[in-house]
This record gives sequence, structure tokens and C-alpha cells, in this order.
Amino acid sequence: MTRRIVLILALALALVAPAGIARATTADKPAVLAGWTQPTKASYAAWNAARLDRGPWKEYGFDWSTDDCSASPERPLGFDFTIACRHHDFGYRNYKDLGQFRANKARVDDTFYADMKRVCVRHHIAVRAACYTVAWTYYQAVYLFGSVTAVRQADINRAATLMRDR
Repeated sequence: MTRRIVLILALALALVAPAGIARATTADKPAVLAGWTQPTKASYAAWNAARLDRGPWKEYGFDWSTDDCSASPERPLGFDFTIACRHHDFGYRNYKDLGQFRANKARVDDTFYADMKRVCVRHHIAVRAACYTVAWTYYQAVYLFGSVTAVRQADINRAATLMRDR
């Protein structure tokens, strides 16, 4: 029950703070982030409104950077998952910055899947099943590999040295 109340308050804060009605402090960043990373249409709308008007949220220091859908196409078979990927990147990057990634990864992945399904439902019934299949595939990729740390150049150099010295 307490978690539900916190999420409702965070979502309410996310919706009213840009209008200047109830400005929060940066101490509220985790609550705002939680409000923006729920698998609901309202959460997505609040995050997207903030994404399009970042000024009121500047003091929070959110990381809005994105590589869109990483190494996957943003528009597989014509289904545009670009914004869903950006929302997913936002959740991953900001929870990592807060040191709360592991505790929130599953929900951010579920939110990604919900965002993609909202894209699919807008397509004609004849192609909707294909869209859901692609969305499920993208979801499984982040579910399984989303916490894998990227290989750094130092790792590649060390592996090259080990291979050379064999």
C-alpha cells in the first residue's frame, strides 16, 4: 500500500511540477524517476511531456542521453519503437546514476514492453500480431542482456595481449 501511495504521489508531482504548482527538490528525484518509469500510459505521458520540455527538470540532473534502440533497428518492419527505446534508456541511465539499477531493472524492462505494445495497438489488426512478436523479441533481449556491461577498450586490449602471449 505504501509503495502505491508513493507512486501516485510521484506521478502527481511529475504532472504538476512543470506548471510550477508544487516544485520539488532534487531529493525527490527517485520518486519522480519512479513515477516516470511505470508501465502505464499516464507514466509514459508524464515522462514524454518532461522529455519535450526539460527546462523545469534541469535541477534534477536527469540523464536524457540515448542511443535509441542500441544495435537494433528503431523501426523494425515499420513499427516505430524509437520513443520506447528512449524511455528505456532514460530508466536504465538514471537508475544506474542513482545506484538503484538492479532493484528497478525488471520494472524498466516491463515499461519498455508496455510502451512497445502501445505502439502495436495503433497498427491495423492484420499486422498487429507481427508487431507484438517483434516487441516481445526486443523485450526478451533487454530482459536477458540489458544488465550486461559493455565491453571496454581496455578489456579488448587485455584479451589481445593474452591471445598474443599464448
